[in-house]
Amino acid sequence: VQLQASGGGLVQAGGSLRLSCEASGRTFSRSAVAWFRQAPGMDREFVAAIFRTDDKKYYADSVKGRFTISTDNAKNTLFLQMNSLRPEDTAVYYCARDPSVIMSSLASPSAYGYWGQGTQVTVSS
Repeated sequence: VQLQASGGGLVQAGGSLRLSCEASGRTFSRSAVAWFRQAPGMDREFVAAIFRTDDKKYYADSVKGRFTISTDNAKNTLFLQMNSLRPEDTAVYYCARDPSVIMSSLASPSAYGYWGQGTQVTVSS
């Protein structure tokens, strides 16, 4: 499976961006799908995910109420709508998916075998 992320950019604090991640190849229709982010000098951290078994959405506390993860299954596309952006949201954002992720490892980058190339999000104050 190949993942192509897009939609990043420069935005002022309080603004919005919508990230997209298009999957091609063998897309594993029942994969867990997720967004992670990595700021300079920091570890990659969990942002949001949809778990394959119950289609529930899970969010990091830092983005809850501001970010929304969604999918367009017909187009094999994953989205991340980001509102009320803050300077601390600045990072490279990565999409990921994997059919073997279990609930206890949903927020762990090491659980995902398929990654997009990353898209830069910069929020100015």
